[in-house]
Amino acid sequence: MSNQELLEFGKKYMEQVGGFIKHNQYRLVDIKENYCVMEADIREETLNYYGVVHGGFIFGLADTACGVAARATGRKAVTMNSHIEYLHALRGSKIKAVAEAIKTGKNISVYEASIFDDNEVMVAKAIMDYFYIN
Repeated sequence: MSNQELLEFGKKYMEQVGGFIKHNQYRLVDIKENYCVMEADIREETLNYYGVVHGGFIFGLADTACGVAARATGRKAVTMNSHIEYLHALRGSKIKAVAEAIKTGKNISVYEASIFDDNEVMVAKAIMDYFYIN
């Protein structure tokens, strides 16, 4: 698919998806094969007890961005294994995840997500393994 076709596919996919992704209001910014940028606004309900962004919200965005990048190959994929390193507390108004493939295979691919605050400071780094189900 061309980049424009992938972007249209990604937008349609995000419009149809519900549940966790819709609830957290994750948005697609850019998509290419094996690459995705997503963002979300930081709201009161995304904060933890200490007033910083909850680690689960950060992890969810990382997993979603990597999953959409894997889906941009035209194949369905599910998370098989994951790991995240939190580097800084996240405050501000936005969060952004940049996900890209670091290894693609026939059945399993590995993606890396870099998570940034609205000042482009990296606040987390995640590695996600995906298993293709078709």
